[in-house]
Amino acid sequence: MKIKQSPDDFRVEEVTNIIPSDVGSFAFYRLEKTGWTTPDALQIVCKRLKIDLRRVSYAGLKDRHAHTRQYLTIHNGPPRGMDQEAIRLDYLGRVSTAYTSVGIRCNQFGITVRDIDEARTSEIERRLEVVSRLGVPNYFDDQRFGSVAGGEFIAAHLVRGRFEEALRLALTAPYAFDRAEQKHEKQILRDHWGEWAACTAALPRGHAWGVVEYLRIRNGDFRGAVARLRPELRGLYLSAYQSHLWNRTLARWLDKHATGSLRRIMLRLGEVPLAEHLSDATFEQLSALHIPLATSRWKPEVGDARLPLVEAILAEDGLTLRDMQVRGVRELFFSRGDRPALARVEALTPAWADDERHPGRRKLALSFRLPRGSYATLVVKAIME
Repeated sequence: MKIKQSPDDFRVEEVTNIIPSDVGSFAFYRLEKTGWTTPDALQIVCKRLKIDLRRVSYAGLKDRHAHTRQYLTIHNGPPRGMDQEAIRLDYLGRVSTAYTSVGIRCNQFGITVRDIDEARTSEIERRLEVVSRLGVPNYFDDQRFGSVAGGEFIAAHLVRGRFEEALRLALTAPYAFDRAEQKHEKQILRDHWGEWAACTAALPRGHAWGVVEYLRIRNGDFRGAVARLRPELRGLYLSAYQSHLWNRTLARWLDKHATGSLRRIMLRLGEVPLAEHLSDATFEQLSALHIPLATSRWKPEVGDARLPLVEAILAEDGLTLRDMQVRGVRELFFSRGDRPALARVEALTPAWADDERHPGRRKLALSFRLPRGSYATLVVKAIME
């Protein structure tokens, strides 16, 4: 079995409440892309339209591997789009407020899974019924952890005040989708780390050069250099660690409350439990459960039953809730809020057919909707693994 990720097989679309008009200070656009992450695509859009990235507002980071459609606003943006390098931006009109996740009702997915053995169809059908009835635990899936290199979280260094280690990881860790020029820059930094004058002489002008030039002038002020990382990257580093802690918290809850009805699926950072059967009482508990994101900014009420669970997960990393902050860097802070423990899968529609690309095998086309922030790849894993 192969999960085929191509423009024909994997599509994602935000379903939005916003209706563009002819008035307002925010230009409203639809962004379609293939082969690019949302931040990378927006870098190209901003360069082409000659605008500052800080004027762009969008909701959600869409997968590099899929053909995706999402929406965004640009403050005082131009009434035109662009089309280049598998990135298409269409101007739709103007709105009075910036576009955020509040404007999303849900995400619509269409995914084709190929190369399936005929003997597996009955088991897959059973899992389809389970997912349709119970939903899936609302884990953050692998896309959330692209910044994790060798199991190391940049934010785990930041909360401990190890700014040089965090910066070294951010600027030099290899990434599977690095382009040739990025690989070259990272090799220069690995070879000459600490030799800031040599690095600035060898690096091309750009993001990494600017950070290293700051270190050259400020004599190794790593805290200040971290603050000069691109804002979208800083956010990814913090959210990756916070999401990992959240996943572990939900997994611990399921292990405790859904004993005997669990199987495990593999995510990039390890196995997590998935419920096959739940009593009515446990299902009601899970449906009502919202797990907080770990941050020093969370102020639980006295007697909040979630606090001991969150504290236990943090203690495994030698941390407390109070530690979940980056001291001395105003630009860096962990998000505050909570996340539903369960993602309900709506309008799940499977369609079987012979796989024309793999003779003698089957393919399964899945159509479904998920709440904003939930991962379609997790649904596929729950059905196929």
